Amino acid sequence: MSYANDMPTATPTAPDTQLAATLRISLMRLARRLRAQRAHTDLTLSQTSALATVERHGPLTLGELAAYEKVQPPSMTRIVGVLTEHEVLVRAPHDTDGRQVILSITDSGRDLLREDRRRREAWLAQHLRHLDPDEIDLLRAAAPVLEKLATT
Repeated sequence: MSYANDMPTATPTAPDTQLAATLRISLMRLARRLRAQRAHTDLTLSQTSALATVERHGPLTLGELAAYEKVQPPSMTRIVGVLTEHEVLVRAPHDTDGRQVILSITDSGRDLLREDRRRREAWLAQHLRHLDPDEIDLLRAAAPVLEKLATT
């Protein structure tokens, strides 16, 4: 997989590099701690991500889901197999193309994602209480910037 388009065009300055290193380490630690709060499930992170993508975007073909998740269709076929076995995703015939199926989330899939999010958000909210109001204001201002970094 190539990430050539993600490479910066200008040489970063020393402060930029230091900020990047600090953010990388901090965000990785926070992500690891949030992952530890996941709902108790047999699903992997990849399977949970695929399920959340179907929830977010609505019914999808396997190819569309693979594209959103940036994996090859054979890998997505295996992921979908597990999700349908767990009855959190269902397959239905495509309306116009008999070679394809449409994947939809089930109520139990929505419940699983809701519980997963509830647990992680509760953990984060509890830890935000240890910050002072100025730190909370800084995070409130930084949240859109972090979202922009995550989506560009």
